[in-house]
Amino acid sequence: MSSLISVRRKPQVRIDTTRLNRMQEAARQGAGTAVERIGPAAQRSREYAADRMLDARGWGAPRLERAAGYVEQDLAPRVSAFLADTAHRIEPPKPQRRARNAGLVMLATVAALGMAGAAMTRKNAEQSHSEHAAEPSPVDDGGVSSR
Repeated sequence: MSSLISVRRKPQVRIDTTRLNRMQEAARQGAGTAVERIGPAAQRSREYAADRMLDARGWGAPRLERAAGYVEQDLAPRVSAFLADTAHRIEPPKPQRRARNAGLVMLATVAALGMAGAAMTRKNAEQSHSEHAAEPSPVDDGGVSSR
């Protein structure tokens, strides 16, 4: 490759835009004419549609209220009863509670034995304390023994 840059001129294409400009202008004029002719009809159609919408809402509202009352009073209780019945049918059987009861009985037994043991220990401690209190204490002879 040579280090020279090509300075070749690219051909200039000229497009005749007069025809395009004329077509654009014709489209603008046609759109303006359409707006003038269609505008009032569109306004009348808008007003007519608004009136019809109010009529449709007036017709539909009582029917919706009736349907809501039917669902609330008749259908919903039946569906609720059906669902509750189905839930009871598919619920698995409850496990036996014997293991839990046996554990509670064992716990109560251990607690009772512990309390009985504590009471006996306390009673023995009181008896030994009262025996020591009933014995006469040796006389203090000033550290001199009579032996």
